[in-house]
Amino acid sequence: MSDALRIALFPDSFHEANGVARTFRALASVARRRRLPLLIVRCGGASGGPQNDGSVTAIELQRGGWSFPLDADLNFDLWLWRYAREVREQVRAFRPQVVHVTGPSDIGQLGVYVAKALHLPLVMSWHTNLHEYAGQRWSRLLDYAFVSPLVRDRTSAWAATQSLWATMKFYEYADVCLAPNPELVALVAEKTGKPTYLMQRGIDAEAFHPSYRSRPLDAPIVRLGFVGRLAVEKNVRFLAELERQLRAQGLTRIEFRIVGAGSERAWLAAAMPTASFAGVQRGEALAREYADFDIFIFPSRTDTYGNVVLEAAASGVPCIVTSDGGPKFLVDHEQSGLIARDDAEFVSAAAALIRSPERRQSMRAAARARALRASWDAVLDETYLAYQAACPAIAVAG
Repeated sequence: MSDALRIALFPDSFHEANGVARTFRALASVARRRRLPLLIVRCGGASGGPQNDGSVTAIELQRGGWSFPLDADLNFDLWLWRYAREVREQVRAFRPQVVHVTGPSDIGQLGVYVAKALHLPLVMSWHTNLHEYAGQRWSRLLDYAFVSPLVRDRTSAWAATQSLWATMKFYEYADVCLAPNPELVALVAEKTGKPTYLMQRGIDAEAFHPSYRSRPLDAPIVRLGFVGRLAVEKNVRFLAELERQLRAQGLTRIEFRIVGAGSERAWLAAAMPTASFAGVQRGEALAREYADFDIFIFPSRTDTYGNVVLEAAASGVPCIVTSDGGPKFLVDHEQSGLIARDDAEFVSAAAALIRSPERRQSMRAAARARALRASWDAVLDETYLAYQAACPAIAVAG
């Protein structure tokens, strides 16, 4: 085994309940098990550090009064730069060979500064389609502005285009980029001109397992479940339309279970009075929620990967996803789940699975098998290939 690269990681999220946070908590766990030297500079509770946990060292930064919310558990601190000198010297003392930044957040901007100040290779990973978020949020805002649909759509498209341009300018600081699906690998490489590698996601197939199910497989009520942030960009308002259309078809023996928190919760609760809302769940409680679903529904069109789809599949739950974004790469169409090209197909797919318990049962095994192909160790190996590409004179950890 060659000498392990020393990595300084600046993740946008770490403690939160979102895909970025889950990804880097999992990779930190693998790095610790494999004794790979990793420094994580992250935002959370009280400032402190460095704190050592095996080969993993953490520096905690506390956001302050200049912070403002981006969503339910996501914040941006305009004055996080107050830590710049302190963090730069702590990173210097760690002696990293590569800095890894996960996006243009407050902590990401600090990571770029540290990499450039210390003349270190910089790897950036793409996790969120911020440009699509900008377009959708702008469109929702204009819904209240009494403008025509044409003006709304054109203005939202302009917002998305400008956001994509600005985000790509940020990623041009990288020496090497990472992206979670083949479409985004091609897009980031084209727009930045930087070598771009695939960085997928893994799954702990024992933490998410069909054995956590407590409901009978032949329960008379079919449970359709969603897990994720209840935000505009997740297209969660479609859940209400989906329920309305299914009931209009006479499919009344159904229930919706929604796990997560976010700005759209109040709207959903009003629009879906028969749905149950579990809030944010973690650990075994989350595993039980997944396993008790009969169908996992994920209508997002902006997700770059879709960790929740993989978690549902590992729990033995067939998934219905859209044909936009990363989740479609996690579903074997007609085997482990269904991929819908538009809203009408999504409704038809859900109706078909509700009507066919036999089909759901065959898809349960296929979904579990699909999830077992994902491994966090393999993801870490992919990521270290990008680290080595950023500094090719250094051998990668094996």
